[in-house]
Amino acid sequence: MNPIILIPARMASTRLPNKPLADLHGQPMIVHVMQRALESKLGRVVIACAEQEIKTAVEKAGGEAVLTDPMLPSGSDRILAALKTIDPAAKHDAVINVQGDLPTLDAALIKTAFELLKNPATYIGTLAAVIVKEAEKTNPNVVKAVAEIDFAKNQKTGRALYFTRTTTPSGAGPLLHHIGMYAYQRSALEKFVAAPPSYLEQREKLEQLRALALGLRIDIAVVDTVPLGVDTPEDLETARSMLQK
Repeated sequence: MNPIILIPARMASTRLPNKPLADLHGQPMIVHVMQRALESKLGRVVIACAEQEIKTAVEKAGGEAVLTDPMLPSGSDRILAALKTIDPAAKHDAVINVQGDLPTLDAALIKTAFELLKNPATYIGTLAAVIVKEAEKTNPNVVKAVAEIDFAKNQKTGRALYFTRTTTPSGAGPLLHHIGMYAYQRSALEKFVAAPPSYLEQREKLEQLRALALGLRIDIAVVDTVPLGVDTPEDLETARSMLQK
């Protein structure tokens, strides 16, 4: 396969304005995310940005960026728009969507998501971690992944059956915190973006449910930790401390 890593970024953020350009030890946050993606050594890394300021910052740091329509509704729409612009001949047959607010991301997680695509039956690969904090089990902001993974047999990967904000499944066993990183077969990304939102997607406010409604198989790899997503000034300070260490 010939993968490409695309990182969607836009300035509009209610809790942390101008988030992609937030300073982290002299570099914009989006540049740190780009560097983590490059550390995966999977191939080309491109920032799919909504504003010229982001593009300028990325190019100043030696990176590649492409402007996309700022009115696009989601990161998935943004990365496909960028992909069509920079790769009209479809040389890249796998697309990895890395969120633009993960400056402390372990590059190995990107490779783990991509490795799931080696199964030709898998259209989308994603990640999850076992929930260890009791409060997160009932927190609707912590998305739960329901997957056919037998932890008693020490399985680490399995097919996703559902994603939800509720506490599920019932019975004894761990719960999984979904990590919103996706590796797509290119054809799956195209089919996903072309389709209208599904009923359950709108009800749960989780776009990955559209993929399941379309019959696109999603596989999950269980990893050790959930990467820090920077959404607030407090998160930004935590990221500064982590990067300093």
